[in-house]
Amino acid sequence: MLALGKESNFNYKDALSEAMTELASDERTIFLGQGVRYKGTFMSTTLDNVPMEKRIELPVAEEMQLGMSIGMALDGMVPISIFPRWNFLILATNQLVNHLDKMQSHVIVRVGVGSTKPLDPGPQHKGDMTEAFRLLMPNTLIVRLENSEDIIPEYQKALYRNGPTVLVEIADLYAS
Repeated sequence: MLALGKESNFNYKDALSEAMTELASDERTIFLGQGVRYKGTFMSTTLDNVPMEKRIELPVAEEMQLGMSIGMALDGMVPISIFPRWNFLILATNQLVNHLDKMQSHVIVRVGVGSTKPLDPGPQHKGDMTEAFRLLMPNTLIVRLENSEDIIPEYQKALYRNGPTVLVEIADLYAS
């Protein structure tokens, strides 16, 4: 992993790309979700240096995706489960609240707050449920990534933490 302090030269997207590259170097990690093997979301662009054999593309089936992630964690893997929008992740609330938070499985969830620029996608694509899920999941670390210098240290912490972490990325910051 990168030494803390060196990440300040990265912009937001570059810091995320570097964090994903570093996570991929750990033999336990696997990346799964929509837009993991194929382009299509703002998060897809951060996986360019992640080997294809570490990526599992899934259909739009959010509860199944998080259930698979929990199962992989129980088998000793560290899944990075990618949900491009909070509005999509709420479909996996059962798995988040009743299983992940209570079982303390080592899953890293990447979730995004959708962009509002250059076009507002409407309320179903730009919600930020961070505070609500902090109340629902008291045993899970939920971090909103508002600064590029926080990205690499927070992903490092998530990789070595014993328990689940939800890292909230802000799509509008990808251009900064």
